[in-house]
Amino acid sequence: MTTSETPLRIGLAGTGPWARNTHAPALAAHPGAVFAGVWGRRAEAAGELAGEYGVPAYAGDAGLDELFAACDAVAFALPPDVQAPLAARAARAGRHLILDKPVATTVAGAREVAEAAESAGVASVVFCTLRFAPRPAAWIAEQSAAGGWFTARADWLGALWAPGSDSEYAASPWRRERGGLWDVGPHALSVLIPVLGDVTALTAARGPADVHHLVLRHASGASSTLTLALDAPVGAAGVELVLRGEHGVTTMPGWDGAVDAFAAAVDALTGAARTGEAHPCDVRFGLRLTELLAEAEELARAGA
Repeated sequence: MTTSETPLRIGLAGTGPWARNTHAPALAAHPGAVFAGVWGRRAEAAGELAGEYGVPAYAGDAGLDELFAACDAVAFALPPDVQAPLAARAARAGRHLILDKPVATTVAGAREVAEAAESAGVASVVFCTLRFAPRPAAWIAEQSAAGGWFTARADWLGALWAPGSDSEYAASPWRRERGGLWDVGPHALSVLIPVLGDVTALTAARGPADVHHLVLRHASGASSTLTLALDAPVGAAGVELVLRGEHGVTTMPGWDGAVDAFAAAVDALTGAARTGEAHPCDVRFGLRLTELLAEAEELARAGA
């Protein structure tokens, strides 16, 4: 537990678009954190990003230990199966964790991080953007308190590789390999589970391109359907999440970028570190998301 009111020193592991566009500017601007440095797998990339903010740059295996020594917490912006072993290593070094989603793409990898964090007694937050973006987060809390939901539908379709797409994330090898199930699936699940309860039964099927259709039963008795993809046509792309129940129909509001959401995740980690109370969106929740996605992937593969 961190008892001091001194701002947390937070290091950043990662130098890609997500680190550049979200993590670094949020850390640099946050009044309750000290941006402690940037670690990258490539020294040149780490130096370039660190130089923008006037913080130390670290690279390589030895550099990772140097980053740990310079900070109280580490924010990860790395591919999931690169993130997992490094996050477990950070936890064993006594560093609090801000993890990207998914924590890993294997249950074993996510469990290693969760067990390392628990053994070390460090705080953790998984940055599921909508749990921290102001408007969606308030809506999730409101719908969770209201209850009485009968069913839900989540459509999350990206067009990352469609002709004419200029997304920086289109060059991501892990997204190309694992698709929308693993990239946008955590977003949808992170909204549905706090409102409808944990998933008690799941089935999944493949659609065209990388589309996955999931049907879930929740602990509340409600059901939900999810359609997830990154490789949809531009005209089909979009995000919509709708709840239906005894109070009527409600649709999740949109959000403006991720920098403010990441700042809220920093606040959440700081609170958990100082109080010792686990945040609802911690590494154990990240492990649960990985379990569900791995099960859905296996069921869809078997059905195909």
